[in-house]
Amino acid sequence: MKSELNNARARVYERARELVERDKSIPVEDKGNLLRLIQVLTESLEAEPNGQEKDKGTLVTKEILSKQALMTLVRQQADELDSLKKLSLNLTSSLDLQTVLDAVVSEAMRLIRNARAVHIFLYLHNRLEFGASLSSEGTRNKVIAIPRKNGLTNLVATSGKRFVVEDMRTHELYKGSPEDWKGSIIGIPLMVNREVVGVMNLSRSTKGGFSSAELRLLELLADQAAVAISNASLHQQVTHQANSDSLTGLPNRRALDIRLEEEVMYAKRSGTRFAAIMMDLDGFKEVNDTYGHAVGDEFLRSAFNFLAGSMRATDFLARYGGDELTLILRQTDFPMAKVVCDKILENIKNFSYVAPDKRTLALGVSGGIAIYPLHADTGSDLLRAADSALYHAKKYLRGSFVIARGKTGPLTDQTGSKLIG
Repeated sequence: MKSELNNARARVYERARELVERDKSIPVEDKGNLLRLIQVLTESLEAEPNGQEKDKGTLVTKEILSKQALMTLVRQQADELDSLKKLSLNLTSSLDLQTVLDAVVSEAMRLIRNARAVHIFLYLHNRLEFGASLSSEGTRNKVIAIPRKNGLTNLVATSGKRFVVEDMRTHELYKGSPEDWKGSIIGIPLMVNREVVGVMNLSRSTKGGFSSAELRLLELLADQAAVAISNASLHQQVTHQANSDSLTGLPNRRALDIRLEEEVMYAKRSGTRFAAIMMDLDGFKEVNDTYGHAVGDEFLRSAFNFLAGSMRATDFLARYGGDELTLILRQTDFPMAKVVCDKILENIKNFSYVAPDKRTLALGVSGGIAIYPLHADTGSDLLRAADSALYHAKKYLRGSFVIARGKTGPLTDQTGSKLIG
């Protein structure tokens, strides 16, 4: 009798296991817990006439599964609320655009099971620009592919509608794509006031559509992300305008002061040096006196942008005031600064400006170099050291760059203070 009961219980459990395994709505990590619970309950079954243990066990299993479905729904809704709370805190805590984008892709990867990668592209002036990305391996902000003209990202951006590809290997949009592009992908427009400000693409390793719960989560995420991106972009524009010179478009004195403080902190942390170079245009006063301020402004704009065009991406060139420029070079000592200044003097020979009277005006530059922390301990003192060296160059060595005579003594060669020219 006991053996028959055990066999009946085994059959009940096996039937329950089949039901649980077939139910795709149950998360994989929950199936083991459910089966252990069912095993405990089937072991408590008493003997029933006519082999009704199996039927009773099936009813018990289905009852558990129905409760599991309810529990899963409640948990999904709780996850949604928790995700929105975390996302709101992340997105409202910063107006830095990159910080906002990184928070969005991180949250999207956390919310969707089997997510392989998330990409955000900003949509500005009918153009798509890379914003942020995150892969399941943890690789952040790597551009996998540029949006194609007839690809998913462009389709979503121009239509303003969500688009789901259930199998990239067979869909027309991904014809000819790399072999490792497989699984499903969704493109969601990020919209503010019916205007698309970006597109978020989320790919996953499994084929098939996205569940209603997943779609709801992604749409809620997209709504909050769009508003946060719009606010961050506006803040970025306002900040850029506040930190830009209205005549030349270069960073202004305010931006220079901020950058100097950043460089001082970076140099202290890393134990490195950086250079501050003050430059002045030779002969600009004559241009202003001869042709007036309107031509003088145009000459300055042309000359400053010519100089900016020859700078490296890591260099920081700002308008200090009038016809003076300041150049900040990170992780730079005097020999490296000298190479940069030599290049400036060489490049400036190629600049020319045609005045209203058809005269061709050339340009000369004089400058002063100061190295942190050799010549000063603060950003403002470093500028004064470089400015003092510039004054010496303008007065005695026009068309040259002179190194500052700072607290460690003069860094000049044995022939005098003229270092470059």
